[in-house]
Amino acid sequence: MFQKIKNFLYFPLAHYFRFFAKNKLARWKPRIIVVTGSSGKTTLLHLLEAQLGEKACYSHHANSSYGIPFDILGHSRRTLMFYEWFALFLKTPFLTFSKVPKQKIYIVEADCDRPGEGKFLSTLLAPEVTIWLSSSRTHSMNFDKLIDQGKFKNVEEAITNEYGYFLEATGKLAIVNSDSELINKQLPRYQAKKIEISNKSLQKYEVSKGGSTFKINNNAYKFKFLLPEATSYSILAALTLTEYVNLPPDTSFQKFKMPPGRSSIFKGIKNTIIVDSSYNSNFESASEIINMFNKIGAGKKWAVAGDMLEQGKEEEEEHKKLANLIVASNYERVVLLGPRIIGHGLEILKKHYGDNVVAFMFPGEVLDYLKDNLAGGEMILFKGARFLEGVIENLLENKEDAAKLARREKVWEIRRRKWDL
Repeated sequence: MFQKIKNFLYFPLAHYFRFFAKNKLARWKPRIIVVTGSSGKTTLLHLLEAQLGEKACYSHHANSSYGIPFDILGHSRRTLMFYEWFALFLKTPFLTFSKVPKQKIYIVEADCDRPGEGKFLSTLLAPEVTIWLSSSRTHSMNFDKLIDQGKFKNVEEAITNEYGYFLEATGKLAIVNSDSELINKQLPRYQAKKIEISNKSLQKYEVSKGGSTFKINNNAYKFKFLLPEATSYSILAALTLTEYVNLPPDTSFQKFKMPPGRSSIFKGIKNTIIVDSSYNSNFESASEIINMFNKIGAGKKWAVAGDMLEQGKEEEEEHKKLANLIVASNYERVVLLGPRIIGHGLEILKKHYGDNVVAFMFPGEVLDYLKDNLAGGEMILFKGARFLEGVIENLLENKEDAAKLARREKVWEIRRRKWDL
C-alpha cells in the first residue's frame, strides 16, 4: 500500500520542486547538456568533467525527477533520511532566488526509471545538447504495464521511447550511439544536427590490473582505472562535446576520477584484489564488466554476483543470461547473493561449477564465507545488488578506502547494519 501511494504521488510532488527549479533556470540561463541512457551515464559525466573542469557545473548524485530539481535549487541531502523532506519543502521557494552559478554550462545526468520521467525531465531541461549512448532493460518492472496495455511490443521499446523524449526537447545537437538499433529507431523524433558515434572507431582495447588503454581513430587514451570496452563510446562523446563548446581537449584525461562502485580496484585482506562494480546491475552493464574482468591477467579469479533488481517480467530471462555468461567465464569460485540469481541461475551454474558455486540469501553470510575461504591472492569481482558494498567494506586492507565506496549516506549505513554489515 505504501509503495502504491508513493508511486501515485511521485510526479505531483515532483512538480512542486520542478516549478521552482524552472524559475531558477530561467534566471541562470545555462547551456544545458544532458547525459542520458541506461548505463554508463555517471562515468561519462566524470569524463566530461575531466575535459571541461570548472567551465561547467555537474549534477553529481542527481539524475531523477527529484534529484535534478534539487541540484538546480541547491538542495543538499546528506543523510537521505525521511526527516529531511520537511526542510526541503520549506526551503524550496526561497532557493528560487538564491545565487546562480557563475558557470554558463550545466551538464546533467538524467535517467528514466519509470514512464513519464523522460518527458518530465526533458521539458524541464530543454537541453541544447543530448548525449545518448545506451538503452537496455533497466527498471523494466516499471514499464511492464505499458506492454500489458499494448502500447509497445516489448519492454526495450518502452524504455527507449521514454529516453527519446530528450531527443524531442533537444535544441541543437544530439550525440548518439549509432550501433544501437533501439536508439536509431528513435532518431526520427529529432530534426536538428546529430553526431553518430560507433565502436568502429575503436581499433584496440587492452585492460590489466594497472589500467585500461583505448586506441581510437589512431589516438591512444590511457587510464589508471579498470574501464570496460564500451567506455570507448563515452571517450568519443566527451571529446566531441569538448570540441562543440570550443574548448581544447585534454587527451590524457588526467583529471578523470572514477565514480564509486563502477569497477574500482582495491587491495583486500589476504593479499586479494577487489574489483568493486557493486553500484547497480542489469545484464548489459554486468556483461560489460564481466567481459572486462575476463581480459585481466590473474591467477585465481572469483566472482560474487548479486541480484539484478527491477527486472519485472524479464527477471528470469536476464538472470539466466547472467548465469550462462558466468559459466562461459570459467572462474575458480562463484558466490551468489539473493533470491533472484539463486532461483534462476544456481541450477545452471551448478552443472558447470559443482561445489565451486555457493549461494547465500544474506550479505553477512557472503562476508563470512569469503573470510573463511579466501586462501590469498585471489582477484574478486563484485557485481550486483543486496549491499555488496558493505561486504567489500569489511574486506578492505586499508579501511580508509571505505570512503571511496558507493552509498555512504546515513540511510544506507542504517540499512546495512540491519543486514549485519
